[in-house]
Amino acid sequence: MSITPYDLSIPAFQRGFTVLSKLLDKAEAFAEERKIKPEILVNARLAPDMLPLAGQIQRMSDTAKGAAARLTGTEAPSFADDETTLADLRVRIANTVSYLATVPESAFKDAAERTVVVKTRGGETSYAGKDYLLTFALPNFYFHLTTAYAILRHNGVPVGKLDYLGRT
Repeated sequence: MSITPYDLSIPAFQRGFTVLSKLLDKAEAFAEERKIKPEILVNARLAPDMLPLAGQIQRMSDTAKGAAARLTGTEAPSFADDETTLADLRVRIANTVSYLATVPESAFKDAAERTVVVKTRGGETSYAGKDYLLTFALPNFYFHLTTAYAILRHNGVPVGKLDYLGRT
């Protein structure tokens, strides 16, 4: 069995957004049942120096879009980080998934060997595509998905491990 960079990225990102959407379904139902404003969840965070739920979802989106673009040598669409409601976040997720669906498997032909440069506040880091995907993009994507899950769980939304695994 041969696993390609496409196999490791696009389907994983798409599945992560499917899981996230189901978590948001539970968050909406929880807010409605408890009669709390959903924006409380959108702005909730685990620690003062961490991004709120909205920021976690924005970073998931940016990571998935950026990985697809970097690994294929193309440009990702830019989205403003201006989501303030669960509905806004759902649009962000849908737009990200729509973009991912446009990236053909054939575009990943040389992705494992392609040089990927990631610019951060601390400078630039160069990776071989395979290393970028396995040691940066996927861990970063799942960090933000896990943190979004944890924010919801911490705020009382009835989600569990099976929800995170996409098994409910």
